[in-house]
This record gives sequence, structure tokens and C-alpha cells, in this order.
Amino acid sequence: MQPCDEREGWNKPQPERLARATYWPFLLAFGMDLALIGPVTSMWVTVVGFGFGAFAIAGWIGEIVHER
Repeated sequence: MQPCDEREGWNKPQPERLARATYWPFLLAFGMDLALIGPVTSMWVTVVGFGFGAFAIAGWIGEIVHER
């Protein structure tokens, strides 16, 4: 049996390099959780949640722009 690199009609999957791990998706999810819990507890929690969300989106986009 041949390795998959040598089989006819098979190619290596692209991209060969994966994106590095980051905390931005976690911070975005945390911010949205706070924003949704806020109306039940305090509107300040909602404001802080949207702040975390905006910070996470800006950081994530900034990382993507500088990665290329």
C-alpha cells in the first residue's frame, strides 16, 4: 500500500501551515456572555460585556491583518 502522498490523484491538503492559537475567540464569547447576562443582573455588566466584545473583535481583526 502506498502512502497517501504518492497515490494517484491525491494532493496534500492546503494550507500546509495552520493559524496559530489565539485567545480572541474566547474573549469574544466571554464578552457576549456578559452582555446577555447583563439585562438580568445589571446594565453595567452589559456595558462591560460589549466592551470586552469590541476589544476582542478589534484584537482578532488586528491579528489577522498583521498575520499576512
